[in-house]
Amino acid sequence: MSAHGTPIPMTSSKCGPLTGVAEVPGDKSISHRSLILGAMAVGETRISGLLEGDDVLDTARAMRAFGAEVIEHGNGEWSVFGVGVGGFCEPDNVIDCGNSGTGVRLIMGAMATSPITATFSGDASLNSRPMARVTDPLALFGTVAVGRDGGRLPMTIVGARAPVPVRYVVPVPSAQVKSAVLLAGLNAPGQTVVIEKEATRDHTERMLAGFGAEISTEVTDEGRVITLTGQPELKPQVIAVPRDPSSAAFPVCAALITQGSNVLVPGIGLNPTRAGLFTTLREMGADLTFENERIEGGEPCADLRARYSPDMVGIEVPPARAASMIDEYPVLSVVAAFARGDTVMRGVKELRVKESDRIDAMAVGLRANGIAVEDGPDWWIVTGAGMGGVAGGATVESHLDHRIAMSFMILGMGAENPVTLDDGNPITTSFPVFEPLMAQLGAKMERAEG
Repeated sequence: MSAHGTPIPMTSSKCGPLTGVAEVPGDKSISHRSLILGAMAVGETRISGLLEGDDVLDTARAMRAFGAEVIEHGNGEWSVFGVGVGGFCEPDNVIDCGNSGTGVRLIMGAMATSPITATFSGDASLNSRPMARVTDPLALFGTVAVGRDGGRLPMTIVGARAPVPVRYVVPVPSAQVKSAVLLAGLNAPGQTVVIEKEATRDHTERMLAGFGAEISTEVTDEGRVITLTGQPELKPQVIAVPRDPSSAAFPVCAALITQGSNVLVPGIGLNPTRAGLFTTLREMGADLTFENERIEGGEPCADLRARYSPDMVGIEVPPARAASMIDEYPVLSVVAAFARGDTVMRGVKELRVKESDRIDAMAVGLRANGIAVEDGPDWWIVTGAGMGGVAGGATVESHLDHRIAMSFMILGMGAENPVTLDDGNPITTSFPVFEPLMAQLGAKMERAEG
């Protein structure tokens, strides 16, 4: 039994050209933050283009539980009537964050400096993931966390009654940890300082500034020093969520490995802390172009055009780029299987503690489909077989991980034999329209129900 319901096996088969326009959903990272900061502002925040996947809907329910009024108008249009910084009420029941590590860690940060208590849980995958990376810095504010062995959910957070500002150096690149500390710092007096040695996605900093917080970023010898002045009155905003580059990765990568393909993905967010995959693909020789580049809601955006790219070659991905594409390594490994030579990915130990151990999940599945893979604690190497050289034909496990599931569905579109997935249910957590969108482009995917 899947934590997402009865397992739904899916099979993806080699297909003809993928063509057309792929209108992927709104950015998941920005959707989470829009709801949370809207709940911490005073007044009505209007959101358009919100990703209505399971992860974000769980965050919307959580904000209601903390006292905000959250209204769905339809077609991605939402209103959040916030309760102000420090205005969260104590929820009546356990906060179920489903599969979302981003959701639970950001919400923990947002409530950590309010004098309330909340208990968090999730599905089997989320309950197996470590939370100490967030609860340790939150303890510096005066917050108390009590959870299962290894710092795992279910976990109760007792908010600090007299929070103090902190200065925290993020030990490993993590936008979730950085954001949790900044959100906690909103209700602490004085200045909270977060230092990250490697830049991670900066949506939280951009959105805090947009909501009226006093926040600055300085690049020093220590790294990026982010300073937030606590206890502001956040002002409600009108937010247009750009389309998610992590979701765009799937139709883009499918087009690159499917003969004759030409796919346009409009309105994709190209924040430089998120666009590492597209840089990497172009270095491999992918025919990937940006059209109509522009700024929307403070975020750089463009329309992406991806064409079949038969001459891609393996490269060594710079470890410094990992933070800007950490969620895209699974599907990059699929593209690497169709390139010629080795694609080397280092500095990616974060993949070991995502929704699944993504290095192991992809390595096992790729090997089963005829691709040579080497892997270590924080690295892996995929030896590409070139176009027409990927055998396919295996059944692989999703491990309750949406990105693993979609990556193997993309593999099947270019492999010589169909690729079968044990459970496609997790896909809805981030990309609820994945199947119809890919089918509209020309993909051949089938599900077996019942």
